[in-house]
Amino acid sequence: MVKVLGLGDNVCDIYLNERTMYPGGQAVNFAVYAGMLGVKSDFMGVFGNDAIAGHVKASLDAHSVGYSHCRSYAGENGFARVMIVDGDRVFKGSNKGGVIQKHPIRLEKEDLEYADGFDLIHTTNNGFTDDLLPDLQVLQVLSPFVSYDFSYRWNEEDRVDRVCPYIDFAFLSCSDLSDEATERLCGKLHEKGCGVVTATRGSKGATVYDGHHFYRQLPDYVIPVDTMGAGDSFATAMLVTILKKLEEESEANWEDPEIRMKILPVALKTAAAFSAKTCLIKGAFGGGVQVPDSVYEQVYKDLS
Repeated sequence: MVKVLGLGDNVCDIYLNERTMYPGGQAVNFAVYAGMLGVKSDFMGVFGNDAIAGHVKASLDAHSVGYSHCRSYAGENGFARVMIVDGDRVFKGSNKGGVIQKHPIRLEKEDLEYADGFDLIHTTNNGFTDDLLPDLQVLQVLSPFVSYDFSYRWNEEDRVDRVCPYIDFAFLSCSDLSDEATERLCGKLHEKGCGVVTATRGSKGATVYDGHHFYRQLPDYVIPVDTMGAGDSFATAMLVTILKKLEEESEANWEDPEIRMKILPVALKTAAAFSAKTCLIKGAFGGGVQVPDSVYEQVYKDLS
């Protein structure tokens, strides 16, 4: 059975106009979505010791996502402030990950042995995990794929240089770029060492480059309730579909361009459909609760 690990960030997205917090974070979203798609998934990250952390943990429990190798420290859990305007998310700042800033993940021997049991490890620009990528690339047993979500930070040259040599899949958010600029960007990251580069572009769809071919996928159009998690759900469904197809065809070699030509169109179609469903619920995957009084001040402070 396919097993995947979300490594890095966890937050609650605080919807200010509703005083409601929804569990999320790119790595948590990946793990939860993967479980929804029928594979075994875990999360590894850093929690604070407040009610926000408690809600994320409860949400992982509700979705049967394991988190046995997480760390917990005294202090604020990560959170982001959000407003929804015409169905789209507008971020109003965050606490930059909370305790993970001072206590980033460091992989001990037992953590690496644990991580080596997965088929794919997905991490992100928000997880303070860039320094871990060389260790993940050389895991010995299953040699899991490693994927990385740059979000909008693909224009940070130092990040691109230090990340791309160690990842098999990159995801970029670049809805403002033209078709030509998107293709150049995908080609650039591939040349830096990344195997497959996926640029999600909102209503323009997705562009994918594997070093041999460009692939394109239009979105499944819906009237969005909330776009939170749309990119994460697209990435997760694409990756999980690839892994399932490789498992079905045990002799298939992902390094073969012909195999990618067979699998990627199916994966992209599945990703578009799953992402569209995400846009029909509040929060990345639901589970909203009222912001407790115990964390109200830390969330709403400094807001005009």
